[in-house]
Amino acid sequence: MSNGDAAAELPKSRLIAITLDEKSTATTNSNIEHEREVAIFDILEGNSFALEGRDEGPYKLNLALIEDRLVFNVTNEADAAVITHMLSLTPLKRIMKDYFMICESYYEAIRSAPPSRIQAIDMGRRGLHDEGSRTLLERLSGKITVDLDTARRLFTLICALHWKG
Repeated sequence: MSNGDAAAELPKSRLIAITLDEKSTATTNSNIEHEREVAIFDILEGNSFALEGRDEGPYKLNLALIEDRLVFNVTNEADAAVITHMLSLTPLKRIMKDYFMICESYYEAIRSAPPSRIQAIDMGRRGLHDEGSRTLLERLSGKITVDLDTARRLFTLICALHWKG
């Protein structure tokens, strides 16, 4: 099989690049920077990303925060603009606030707390992360279709964009 055949077999409904708007990213600590890098890597390793009513993928995504709105700027492989979706952050704000608080507790706990305490905090953190991912799926409904794993990683990136800590 030639390289051209392999490329033809890859699904078009996927992301091949993700960038975060530099004006949107706050100065962060090493934990948040690591979360960003891992989320981007994991998304690019395997994802499902389809635009409702369009078939111009694979896609490149730039995420930004503009005036309390989450902006999905989507381009095609050749960097031609495909679509921009803006979503209010309001439905995610409470979840993100709680998620940030529990992440702080988690990062503090891993320095000195017993394993049982770390595990309990991590279970709470995962629960909030799942809730945020489901809310994101609902908010994207009718615009962008992603699988749960992609939604989870996108939620991580949104939190990393919004992080002010």
